[in-house]
Amino acid sequence: MDAFLISLVMVFLAEMGDKTQLVALVLAGRYRPWVVLAGILAATGAAHVISVAAGVLLGGFLAGPGSYWLMFLAGLSFLLFGIWTLRGDSADEGEVRAASTPFFVVFWTFLIAEMGDKTMLTTTTITAQHHLHPFLVWSGSTIGMVAADGIAIAIGLLLGSRLPPAAPRFLAAAVFLLFGSWNVWMGGKELPPTSWMGAGLFLLGATLILYRKSILRRRPIDD
Repeated sequence: MDAFLISLVMVFLAEMGDKTQLVALVLAGRYRPWVVLAGILAATGAAHVISVAAGVLLGGFLAGPGSYWLMFLAGLSFLLFGIWTLRGDSADEGEVRAASTPFFVVFWTFLIAEMGDKTMLTTTTITAQHHLHPFLVWSGSTIGMVAADGIAIAIGLLLGSRLPPAAPRFLAAAVFLLFGSWNVWMGGKELPPTSWMGAGLFLLGATLILYRKSILRRRPIDD
């Protein structure tokens, strides 16, 4: 039980003011709160399986060179989500989006954000200290993070009702782009130049794909 309580409290405190809590706040203005909370729960549970396994089997890996790649890839994903969020979802795209789509957006965002994050490293550290009780550490850390992000969702709901419709989208994009730029820089400064070239090509291609319909609509008709 000590492993459960320690992991719950420590991860709850680590999550307060963390980037994933800010993401939960802004996503609460875009999606239904139960969808955001369900996505956070699933992503946190999945991420902390990895962190608990790392604490048991590969305790020192995340503190080594691999952490730079994790941070770099997480930053790229945040930049991609920022670009995607700025584009928005237009009603005339001729698509009826599945009800589960927002869930997977939240799930993937939080799963990537957790890779190499301080809450994941906290869970890994606690697991190394309580390696005989990995399930208690996993359940405590997952509940602690969901509780902290639940507070952010409640704040997001209160703010969302007082904001213009487009404000949450631009605020979310700003959060994604800022944290993405920071993570890419902090992780990429230790990586070779080829990694930056690959990242630039990836973002350029992803942007063209996301905005392809807008680009095609603006092309002049030669007929």
